[in-house]
Amino acid sequence: MNTPFAKPMGEVVPLPLPGNQPDTPDPSQDDPGPELDTPAAAIVPDQTSPDAVDADVDTSFEVQLDPDPGTDPEPVDDGLGYLLPDPDGDAYPVIPENLRSVGGVGEAIGRHFRRLAHRAAFHGVRAPRYLLLSVLWGVVGLWRLIDRQLSWWWVSEQDYLRSLAVAQGDSREWYKLHREVKETRRVRGWILAGQLFGVLAGVLLLVKAAPWWGWAAAAAVVVPWLAHLGRPADHPIIVPAMTVPRFRVLNHDVVLRAYYAAGLGHPDKPGQQVTFETTMSRTKEGEGSQVKVVLPHGTGFDAVVKAKDDLASGLDVAPSQVYLSHDQTSHRRHTLTVTDRDPLAVPAGKTPLLDCKPRNIWQPAPFGLDEHGRKVTLLLLWTSILVGAQPRKGKTFAARLLALFAALDPSVRISVVDGKKSSDWLKFRLIAHHFIWGDVPDPREGDPIPQLIAALAEIRKHINDVNTFLGTLSTDECPEGKLTEELCRKYPKKLFVWLLVMEEFQRYFELPDQDTNKEIAALLSDIKAAGPSSGVIVLSSSQKPSGVGAGDVGRLFNRYRDNHDVRFALKCGNRNVSDAVLGGDAYSEGFDASALPVGKPYLGVGYLYGAADYTPTVRTHLADHGDAEKILTAARNLRTRAGTLTGQAAGKDTGIPEQDVLADVLTVFGADPGLHWTDLADRLADQFPDRWADTTADAVSAQCRALGVPSVDVKRNGAKTPRKGCRKTAVQHAAHTTGATANR
Repeated sequence: MNTPFAKPMGEVVPLPLPGNQPDTPDPSQDDPGPELDTPAAAIVPDQTSPDAVDADVDTSFEVQLDPDPGTDPEPVDDGLGYLLPDPDGDAYPVIPENLRSVGGVGEAIGRHFRRLAHRAAFHGVRAPRYLLLSVLWGVVGLWRLIDRQLSWWWVSEQDYLRSLAVAQGDSREWYKLHREVKETRRVRGWILAGQLFGVLAGVLLLVKAAPWWGWAAAAAVVVPWLAHLGRPADHPIIVPAMTVPRFRVLNHDVVLRAYYAAGLGHPDKPGQQVTFETTMSRTKEGEGSQVKVVLPHGTGFDAVVKAKDDLASGLDVAPSQVYLSHDQTSHRRHTLTVTDRDPLAVPAGKTPLLDCKPRNIWQPAPFGLDEHGRKVTLLLLWTSILVGAQPRKGKTFAARLLALFAALDPSVRISVVDGKKSSDWLKFRLIAHHFIWGDVPDPREGDPIPQLIAALAEIRKHINDVNTFLGTLSTDECPEGKLTEELCRKYPKKLFVWLLVMEEFQRYFELPDQDTNKEIAALLSDIKAAGPSSGVIVLSSSQKPSGVGAGDVGRLFNRYRDNHDVRFALKCGNRNVSDAVLGGDAYSEGFDASALPVGKPYLGVGYLYGAADYTPTVRTHLADHGDAEKILTAARNLRTRAGTLTGQAAGKDTGIPEQDVLADVLTVFGADPGLHWTDLADRLADQFPDRWADTTADAVSAQCRALGVPSVDVKRNGAKTPRKGCRKTAVQHAAHTTGATANR
C-alpha cells in the first residue's frame, strides 16, 4: 500500500512506509483495482518483516529529518520549488573595512608608527647594555672562531679512525689515513695562512688609510657577528620590545574533550556523542577559531549556555574568549567561536566624536567595537534605549556617549534629567533645552520635581502637536504617517527630533508623594508609547531596574522599563538584574550580564540586545569629562550658528540661580581668619550638602584659585607645621573684584 505525497509543484509520487513494503510482489495483487484513499493510521504493518513494529502505526513522517548513513545529503526544498543555496563561504574583502576611509587609514598608520616609536625608545634606552654585551660575547666568539678554525685545520674528526686502525692492527689502513690527513692539513694550512694574511692586510689598511667612520663600520659588521658566535643560544643580546600573544591551538579532539568534560555528552554511550557540522576554521577576522557543533539528541542550547564556564575550562581559555551563536533552525546546533586572546580586555579607544564635526541624527551613532573588532553603530531614531549596570561599571559614560552624538546635530532638541545629581551631565547645560538636576529642592537649583513634570508635559504636548500636524499632510507628502528627514528640513520649526535623557530614572518613581509618582510615571509611559513615531528618543539608564514602586506606580514603572526597544547591559550584580535590563528571553539565548568579567580593563563592556539580528558584546568608546566638554562646546557653537539654541541653554528664565562659590565659602568661614582646604571642604559639605556633599579639598582649592583666591600656608589651632589653605581677606577681595567686574 502506498501513501500519496504531494510535491510542491503538484506532482503526486508514492512514498513507501518503512516496514509495510514486501521485498517481492504478491501474486494475488496483480490487479489491485482502484487505489483506496486509506489513511496511514489504518495500515497494518507486515508482521513477517524484521523491521516490523509491535504496536499499530499511528504516525507518519513525510520528511526524513536525518539522512541514512552512507548517503549523500540532499538540498532541502523550501516548499516553493526552489532549492536553498549551498554557500561556498563568504569572500574576504578586497580592502579591509578599517582601511576604506581616510580616518581608518590614518588610524592604521598611526598605530604602526606608535609601535615603531615604542620599539625605538625601548631599544634606545637599552643600547649601552647591548653594546657592552656585544663586546663581551664578541671576545668569546673570537676565541671560539680561532678554536673552530684550528680544529678544522687539524682534521680532528679523523683521530677516531686512526685509533681504530691501530687497535685492529691494520697498518695499511693507518698509513692510508695518515697520508690523507697530512695532505689535508697541508692544504688547509695554506687556506688558514691566506685567511690570516687577509685579516692582517685589512687591519693594516684600516690603520693606515681608514677614517674613524671606517673603523666604526668595520666594528658594526664584525662585532655583532662575533657576538652571535660567542653568546649562548638561549641568551639573546637584544630582547623583544613587545610580547607575542599566546593563544590556544584548537582541533576537533580538543573541542570534544571540552564538551564531554562539561557534561554535554558522553563518548561511550550510544546516541550521546557530540558531532560537528563543519570543519574547524579561522574566523573572518583571523582572531580565533570556530566550528559548528551538533549536540546529542535531548541536549539543547540552554545546556551549553549554563555550562559555558566549564566549557572554557575544558578548552583552557578564559570564559570571555568563548562565544556561542544559536542556530535558529535547530536547538541542538550552534557555532562555537574561541578567540585567540580576550577581546574584551582590549579598549575600543577614544570616541570618533572628538573631531567635533556635525552629525546627522538620521544616521547610526558610533558606539564601540564588538568581540571580533568590528565597529558597532546604533540608530537612535524610532527606538528607546535602556542602559543598566552596577555602579561604576561605565553605565553613565555609555549613555552619555549616545547623547553626545545627538548633541552634534544642531537640529536635535535635548532634555537631560539627572536623578543622581552627579557632575557627569553638568556640561549638557551648554545645549540642553531642559536640565533637571536631582530630586530634592535646592535654594539655588529650585525644585526639580515641578520642573520635571513641566518638561515631560511639554514633550507630551510636542508629541501631540507633531501627530496633529502630520495628520494634516497629504499621503504623498507623508506616506507612512510619521516623521521623515525631508519633513524635518521642510518644517524645522514644527518638526524636529527630541532626545529625552533619564539618568537613574527609578528615583522619580520612589518619591515620598505617591500622587507625584503616578503623575511622572504616567507621563513617561505616554511619552515612551507615543514618542518614537513623532521623533522623540528616550535614553534611560538605571542601576536599579527592578523592585521599584508598588501598585499602579510599580505597574507603570515595569511598563516603562519593559517597553524599551534596545537594551545595553553592562556588568550586573545577578541574573535577575540582568534579565530586568535585557529582558527575559536574553538568558535563554546565552546572554547573562552578571557573567561579564570584572576589572578595570572591562569597564564599558556590555551586551547590546535588540538593536540587530545578533547581540554583540560591545566595548564602548571612551569620552571622559574633558572630551564631553570639548564636544559640547563645539555642539553649542553649531547650535548658535544654526539658531537652534533653545530653553535653558539659550538663557530662558527657569528660576534657577547660578551657584556662587565665593559666597558659600565666606558663609562657612565664620570668624576664622584662615582655613585649611580640608576644613573648608568639610564645612561646605556640612552646611550645603545639596551641592557640596561629595566635594574634596582639591576641588574646593581649584575652584577658589580659579576665582582669584591664592593658596597659601595657614597655621591653625597652634599647629607647628602650616598646611595649604586660604585667608578670609583674600576671599573677600576676590568676591569684591568679581562683583565689580560683573557690574561693569
